[in-house]
Formats: sequence, C-alpha cells, structure tokens
Amino acid sequence: MNILILGSGGREHALGWKLKQSKRCGKLFFGPGNGGTASIGENIAIDPETVNTKLVDQIDYFCRHNQVEMVVIGPEDPLAQGLADRLAQPGRYVFGPVKAAARLEGDKAWAKQLMRAASVPTAEARAFSDYDAAVTYIESRETSMVVKASGLAKGKGVSVCDSPAEALEAVKRIMKDREFGAAGDTVVIEEKLLGQELSVLALVDGRNIFVLDPAQDHKQVGEGDKGPNTGGMGAYSPTPLCDDELMTTIQREVLVPVVDALRRDDVVFQGVLYAGMMLTTGGPRVLEFNTRFGDPETQALMMRLRGDLLEIMIATCEGRLDEVDLSWDPRCCCCVVMASGGYPGAYAKGKPIAGLDEAAKLADVQVFHAGTKADKGQVLTAGGRVLNVCALGKDLQEAQRKANAACETIHFEGGFYRHDIGFRVMKA
Repeated sequence: MNILILGSGGREHALGWKLKQSKRCGKLFFGPGNGGTASIGENIAIDPETVNTKLVDQIDYFCRHNQVEMVVIGPEDPLAQGLADRLAQPGRYVFGPVKAAARLEGDKAWAKQLMRAASVPTAEARAFSDYDAAVTYIESRETSMVVKASGLAKGKGVSVCDSPAEALEAVKRIMKDREFGAAGDTVVIEEKLLGQELSVLALVDGRNIFVLDPAQDHKQVGEGDKGPNTGGMGAYSPTPLCDDELMTTIQREVLVPVVDALRRDDVVFQGVLYAGMMLTTGGPRVLEFNTRFGDPETQALMMRLRGDLLEIMIATCEGRLDEVDLSWDPRCCCCVVMASGGYPGAYAKGKPIAGLDEAAKLADVQVFHAGTKADKGQVLTAGGRVLNVCALGKDLQEAQRKANAACETIHFEGGFYRHDIGFRVMKA
C-alpha cells in the first residue's frame, strides 16, 4: 500500500518511520516533508497549509497517478479546513477526522459549549467576540485567568495570566494586535486550573475508542516551565500520573461523552481524539481538545508502539478498532525538542546542523526532524522547532539522560533545548 503523509514536522517523520516498518507499506511519500523524511521516503511539492480546490486537485491527481491508497493528514489546519472530507474517494483511506469533527480543535468556544452540553468536566469559561466586552469582563475579576485564541494558533494562542493586567494584555495581543490573525476573532477566557497536565490520545473509529498510553507535554519554552507557550518543547511516555483507574474515569467522563455528543449531531469521528487534561484536586478537567496526533507526544509514542501502525490506521478507517492488537514497549521514552534561537519568537533559518550521524549511532536513540531541509548534502534549520531527539530508558531518569546526551552531540548556531523534560514527576 502506497502512503502519502501530509505535513512537515517531527510528528510526520515519526509516523512515517513507524509506518515504514509495516510489511504492507509500499512507497512512502511526504508532502512537503523535511530534511529527515527524505531519508525514509520521497518528499513531494505539496503543502497542505491552505486548503483550496487547487490543493485538493493536486493531491487527488498525485494519489491517482501514484496508486496512493492511504493519506495521513498530520497538522490541524487542513483538518479544520475540511481536507479529509474533500479527499475521500472509493478505494482510498483518509486518516483524519472530517471538518465537522475537527471543529473540536478549530473552535475552542464551540468546543466549550459542546462540553457543557455533554457534562464533560472542564474549566468555567466565557467566550467573547467583542474586545470591549472581554475587557469589561476581565476588569470585573480578581483571580488568575487563562486567555485563549478560539481558533488555531499552532499551540501558541494560550496565555496563562496571574493578574487581570496580564489578561488585558493577552486579549489586546490577540484581538487588537491580531497576533494570531483570524484565530483571535473570538477569545475564550477561563479560570486557571491548578495541577499536573496530562496528554490522553485515543484512536476513534466512529464507535470504538482505543486509548493510547498517556504522555506529558512541556509547553513553556524555558527550564522549569518558565516563559511563553510553544508548540511543545518535549514530552515523555508513559507517565506515573495516570493509572488504570484514572484512565477509565477519563474515558467514561470525557472521551465517550464527546464522541456520543458528536454522533447525536450526525458527526462520526474517525481519527485521533486528543484530550489535554489538568489533574486537579477535584478530579481531571479538560483544558482543550486536539483532533490529530500530538506533537511531540507522537514521537515518544511511536518509539514505544508495538504493532503495525498501518493496520491500526486501516482498522480506524474501517470501524474495526475492536479487532486491533496493540501493545507498548515497557520502557520510558523521553523526547527533547531542539529549537532555533529566538523561538517561539523570531528566529533565523538556514543554519547548518552538525552531529546528526553521531547521535544516530547512540543506543536507544532516534532523531526525528521537524524544522529542517536538505540542501546539497547538508541538513539546514528551517523552522522554530528543529529536531526531536528521542531516547528509550528503563525509567524516565535514564531516558532523559540518554536524550540529553544525544542532544549534546548535535550543534547548530543558536540552537537550544530544555534539559528538564519530565522534571515535574521526577521532582515529586
């Protein structure tokens, strides 16, 4: 089976790396891919960033002329724009939810309404499309708040504010300064929840839910969770924060009600449903939903997944998840993101990367490319998050140590990474 993976990040590289291991995997294509995906497949000049008739026709033409039977949509933007709906054809699997289901991620204000209707535990929140009304609401409150752009902002549209002054500044940046463009037409202002964050990803085939091993992401750019939010600076899996009892609670109180609520609106969810959770003293609460594989959680999960990912994706598309055989490497995986200097703000591109071959020789280490490009035999930086360095260990401490040691062998001008991925549970 020939496969086309749409996207250019570390998530797509990791998915392709795992799909390549399937006995049924034929040719593997990436659109547009990156400097690392070119080593396991063929990069093609298709960029799914903006979904329009031209893009759909381009992908459809490529699939028909290259006998592509499986299309995997990695990023959130094309899903929210309805690419899965428009690529659906007889004889072609499309892994990713339809537009109506992807709205769970693409419209946070709407997702809050759905959670309320389905009695899903989440933070109390208000949505505002009028700037002055949002300001008046903030000025009436004295507690900490979280301000979110309702639309898609590549993981950067969330501001945790410890004072009304900080919240006012966040709303100004989103709604007045248009920092995230149209994604900030509406803001969601919610109570700040306290506790440990947890990433719960589940495969959903429309009626069956298969929960993957839990992970924990680290969003802030700086050591000790300091600084602004990013798309993710690292993750590890599994996490001791979640046992079988808690996972059963999350499935019963969060995943099942949301999938059922969508079905009541005649929306069949097929793909990955990702619940970002906060483990509060009052129980687990939903922070937000994603409707695709997380990044960088996916990298850690693919390192540990035992089973045929292609067969799992086909079963998801066919509504046969109850037949899937899936297990996990008992070891822990730590994924560390190496980023460009200045990220998540402005950063330079085109910096040569050294040490990749040395890192690849290390035991239990895999380097997934994110923001890179290949140029005349040299790998150059091409994004904010450049590399995802993953390592397996008998426990989190060993996995973190191996990942950090691998990062030390890799160098590019201005590059940096967090050395403390997993510190929250290690400290506890």
